[in-house]
Amino acid sequence: MANTSHVPAADRLTVRTRFGYALGSLATGAFGTVPGLLLLPYLTDTLGVGASVAGLLVLLPKAWDVVFNPIAGRISDRTTGRLGARRPYLLYGGIGLAITFAALFAGPDTGSATVDALYVAFVFLVCATAFAFFQVPYNALPAELTTSPKERTSITAWRIAVLAVAILISGAGAPAVRDAVGGLAGYRVMGIAVGVLILVGAIGVFLGTARTRVAPPLPSVAGWRETIAAVRACPPFRVLLTAFVIQAVGIGTLLAGVDYLARFGLGDRSWQPLLFAAFVGPALLVMPLWQRVASRRGKRSGYVTATLVFAVGLLGVLGARVFPPVVIVLFVAVAGVGYAGLQVFPLSLLADVIGREADRTGQARAGVFAGVWTAGETLGLALGPALYGGILALGGYVSSSGEAVAQPSSAVTAVIVGVALVPALFTLAALPLLRRKELLT
Repeated sequence: MANTSHVPAADRLTVRTRFGYALGSLATGAFGTVPGLLLLPYLTDTLGVGASVAGLLVLLPKAWDVVFNPIAGRISDRTTGRLGARRPYLLYGGIGLAITFAALFAGPDTGSATVDALYVAFVFLVCATAFAFFQVPYNALPAELTTSPKERTSITAWRIAVLAVAILISGAGAPAVRDAVGGLAGYRVMGIAVGVLILVGAIGVFLGTARTRVAPPLPSVAGWRETIAAVRACPPFRVLLTAFVIQAVGIGTLLAGVDYLARFGLGDRSWQPLLFAAFVGPALLVMPLWQRVASRRGKRSGYVTATLVFAVGLLGVLGARVFPPVVIVLFVAVAGVGYAGLQVFPLSLLADVIGREADRTGQARAGVFAGVWTAGETLGLALGPALYGGILALGGYVSSSGEAVAQPSSAVTAVIVGVALVPALFTLAALPLLRRKELLT
């Protein structure tokens, strides 16, 4: 727990509030992980959709979020009532997400790859809409729970710790459920199980934040023109968002490739749960370390350090065809240490930026900025699988309808390059932005 001795009593967050808020990461972690991990293999290796088309189908429904998330933010900003502007959406958006996620992998199995793929694209669009109504208020809430930058870092660290648990459960558990049941039925059972996890997270965050203060209503932006003007008038937000989206593309590419790395890079699908555990498990151990880095060296410096650690770990994965699988798992664990920082620092900085803008303008900025932020994150994470699908296609990857297919050497190379080198390059590409003076904090 963070030292709160220099934080005014009114801004100190209770353990109940920290943990209650963090429970929402069960929903965000599950939805952020499982589609990126399994939707592309579901399309290519169960429904028989070509790799490039499958990557596009994963991207297009989420492109809707780029338009809709800021709208969800404006709706949230303008909501009034005894529950405040955010908490109603945490409950109803979360319930809707749980139901539609279960439906995502419960298609009609018509025997037509085209029809089945269109069903997945449509339901994924509905999922993304429900997720927007949950995620945008969830991202906006820390800026309104406290005005203390230290407390915002602390509550974000709690959130990322629970996020690590959610990714472990969904990232390792979802493939395990799928494989235990097998075939199309395995995906359907997995979808229901993950839907239940999302529901637990939604109800948990709603109840856990019940005793928090309700932010007083403030005027907000009215439309797209004012939203764009608000973003343009805040250079720190623009710089932070751009860096975060660039890195989100790399993370989305990495998540899309884990299943393929286990099967073709390491030669055995059973390595996948261990790879995922190695990637997200360190967050449970190193989060206090990243908090100390933020206190002693600043959040921006911590963000840069986490970026470098993440990239170094991924570059080691390029040796997947040379090193023993255990060595690759260790490199993935190094990347996981950096990944924890890549989650906590930008979200903590976002809350600080939102708080400063509200003070400067006298207007509600939490929902609008969180909406634009979530739109960027959604686009980045969606571009990752689309990019990975294109890399597989360039490598000559052979899709199938469930049966095992031998892959050419070029496809295996594409699997490894797409999961290691490409994410590392995207992550490092954000470094010039992280060194900008606008992020001094």
